[in-house]
Amino acid sequence: MYLYLLAVKMPIPVYSVELELGEPPPQLLEYAHKHCGEEPGTRLQAVSELRDLIYERGECTPHRMDDEFLIRFLRARNFIPQRAHRLMVNYYQFKEENSELFENVYPLDLRTIGDANVIAVPPYRDQDGRRIILFRIGCWDPKSIPVEDLFKGTIMALELGLVEQRTQIMGGIAIFDLEDLGTQHAWQTTPTVAARMVKLLVSSFPAITHAIHIINHSWLFDKLYSIFKPLLSADMQSKIYFHGYDSTSLHKHIHPDHLPERYGGIWPDYSYTIWLESLRKNFRVAKELLSSGYKFREDEICPEVVRKLKEEGIRLS
Repeated sequence: MYLYLLAVKMPIPVYSVELELGEPPPQLLEYAHKHCGEEPGTRLQAVSELRDLIYERGECTPHRMDDEFLIRFLRARNFIPQRAHRLMVNYYQFKEENSELFENVYPLDLRTIGDANVIAVPPYRDQDGRRIILFRIGCWDPKSIPVEDLFKGTIMALELGLVEQRTQIMGGIAIFDLEDLGTQHAWQTTPTVAARMVKLLVSSFPAITHAIHIINHSWLFDKLYSIFKPLLSADMQSKIYFHGYDSTSLHKHIHPDHLPERYGGIWPDYSYTIWLESLRKNFRVAKELLSSGYKFREDEICPEVVRKLKEEGIRLS
């Protein structure tokens, strides 16, 4: 009876590992109008201006020039074409300078990150409808998982999230759980690694980062933060919140209904692996990843998905 009562009291919420690939509803477009500067009547004009800037300045060579792709950059920079162009230049410069993070990347090879629970993207959002990316740095064993794989996993999560118009408009938040952070992690956090992470989350991806929450941090993190802080603008520093070991402090920003149980929420832990499993079986997800430059081995995804991809002339690698 006791176990039954527990089950009734703490049901596992329903979730779905599906991307929102359709057109955004009217209320989301209204939010885009108010907060992203997206005017329905001038949207195409802004896209045209951005495309002209790309051709005229020649500072980058995008792999896509369609409206849907360019709008991602405009939404991330308040629909100001000049700022969106600078972001796009940063995006392609980051890819060029860190080519090892983008070339010959097979998503299912990143399973070790999911198995170790180092990175997670929950299949639910916060109370404002924003995606959450969670880093549990203390779970990372640098001897078995190269730091480059952490970047690859983060990049894939960002690229996949940006397929959703809701995420393009609403943006996301990051939670860094530093419980069990040790000196082996500190040694990996070089100024180069710090600069790369800042570029990734702040200035080189068409993603809106609304907040970065640091929880379960100790004196060791204070030392590490001294590496990151000079790289952050005043605006970005204002988006970083430190909660120590106090989950209730985190609740002032993210309601417990949108947090894992370990932070006083209602959800179980969900591994990064749930997304890897979904793309094995989901044609639309696999197609979007392939369009972003990722690769698959034929035996990694289900035969029906392989058949559909081949019918559309999409190569797996």
